[in-house]
Amino acid sequence: MKKIVLSYLILLFLFNVMICKIEMLPLCEIGKEESKDSKNCNTHFVLVHGSGGGAWNFYKIRTLLENHGYQVSCLDLKSAGIDATDPRSILTFEDYNKPLVDFLSTLPENEKVILVGHSAGGMSVTDAIHRFGKKISIAVYVGAVMLRRGYLTEQDKIDGIPDIIRQPPTNSTMTREFQRQIIYNLSPEEDATLSWMLRKAGPDKVIGDTKFAESPGIDEVTRLYIKTMHDQVLKPEQQDAMIKKWPPSDVFLLESDHSPVFSSPTDLVGILVGVAGSTKIFTGTCT
Repeated sequence: MKKIVLSYLILLFLFNVMICKIEMLPLCEIGKEESKDSKNCNTHFVLVHGSGGGAWNFYKIRTLLENHGYQVSCLDLKSAGIDATDPRSILTFEDYNKPLVDFLSTLPENEKVILVGHSAGGMSVTDAIHRFGKKISIAVYVGAVMLRRGYLTEQDKIDGIPDIIRQPPTNSTMTREFQRQIIYNLSPEEDATLSWMLRKAGPDKVIGDTKFAESPGIDEVTRLYIKTMHDQVLKPEQQDAMIKKWPPSDVFLLESDHSPVFSSPTDLVGILVGVAGSTKIFTGTCT
């Protein structure tokens, strides 16, 4: 009986070896495909939402970037997303932006990130450049407010504050359909609905009163701007004014509405991947 069992085990072993040999080549090829982007885990994207949004805004972008092998962090600023803080209790921009400041403060000294801000998230990016320039390899503004010193002048407010915030519609006109036509005019219906369900009030007055002190070395951080060409919130002419006032290293044009995270996620990620590939700076650690 023992001889029969032993013979069976030997035959089973030989059979498995044959199967492995047959499958070895395709398995190796699959391994090569999976490891193509393994170096990308050295690059860490940090994504910052605009007023009223949250980390959830980036669900498509995070998925696509992670599929490329990148490390991605999405943050809820104070009172945004799942943070339960009442936005009416936010009295300073420093308080509002504390989650990003805390995050960057805890990064290892030798680690840098690609910091991406959308809409009013551009103010958070600029604040981070002033505070943590040495931890940012590239700052990317996506249809975002890009003002070196914040809202110092009335012209800054004209350039950087959307009309729907400076001259907000009444509650009766700020309807789901209004948001669909103005904010998400090119976005899928499902994403417009998701945003309508999850969007929260942001501390717009606090953001609009924010000013930054000049910091040494601020121009050492590479800045890139992604212009949202069909934006009816932060309009192209407003974006142009900010680009002219504080010129970035490069400007990319994106055929999107104010929310490319919904309307043009593949094109947006294509630009971000290209940006990541253009830098040789070490930006993270593989886990």
